[in-house]
Amino acid sequence: MGRMLFPFRNPQSAVRNFVLHAILMAGSAVMLLPFAWMLSTSLKEPREIFTYPSVWIPSRIAWENYATTVSIMPFGRFYLNSLVVAASVTILQILTSSLAAFAFARLRFRGRNALFLLYLATLMIPFQVTMIPNFILMRLLGWYDSYQALILPLAFSAFSTFLLRQYFLGIPMDLDEAARMDGASSLRIWWQIIMPLSGPAIAALAVFVFLGSWNDFLWPLVITTSLEMRTLPVGLSAFQGQYNVQWHLLMAGSVIAMLPVLIIYVIGQRWIVRGITLTGMGGR
Repeated sequence: MGRMLFPFRNPQSAVRNFVLHAILMAGSAVMLLPFAWMLSTSLKEPREIFTYPSVWIPSRIAWENYATTVSIMPFGRFYLNSLVVAASVTILQILTSSLAAFAFARLRFRGRNALFLLYLATLMIPFQVTMIPNFILMRLLGWYDSYQALILPLAFSAFSTFLLRQYFLGIPMDLDEAARMDGASSLRIWWQIIMPLSGPAIAALAVFVFLGSWNDFLWPLVITTSLEMRTLPVGLSAFQGQYNVQWHLLMAGSVIAMLPVLIIYVIGQRWIVRGITLTGMGGR
């Protein structure tokens, strides 16, 4: 009974536990160093950025870097564009992926598994390969430099479909059969039964998609040309000139852009862990 209540009385287990925690803490500190340096640089004057030896705490905290960053760039517009694009992509991707995942997981039709494997095979195609055809299509539709071009090409995802399919396979089929006996259609089963039971997986997927869309740089850079349609990552690139980089302003803008992402991650980290765990356990 004593060993069950105090599992770390064994000296070897205690040492192993201590070493493991020490390694994890050291790894966490190493991963946090770039963020700490970014915050430090955002509060420095330009003359202190490249001093040697490096200075972590500036001699004078330059809070005006943040005011200058916001004043010389339309950060309000960048924030609005990023928020609209990230939220729209998240909603549309969850909608399309959940419908596709429902078909692959809950419906029986000939060639289902072969079609799903073909669908997954698209994950091996890098985005750089499909970027030019998507760009040409957006130009032909007259959507260049618009919200439609920023949102619609990213509204479909094979990875999101795979993630939700794995979770849907873990939900008992008896629920579908009982609902069909009561006269429910497939669409109603998806909306009233499967979706309410898939909260953890959908929440984890929503966080992943939102963060990925918020931090996306390449596609917004290619498909937009006006300052009014730029998102935050593309807007921050304006601080990098051909011969000079305003590092203190760039780091201040990066801190401003990172705050919503950090808040969303802190709020949704429990759902991320739970969703990944459950989707990994369910299905085949």
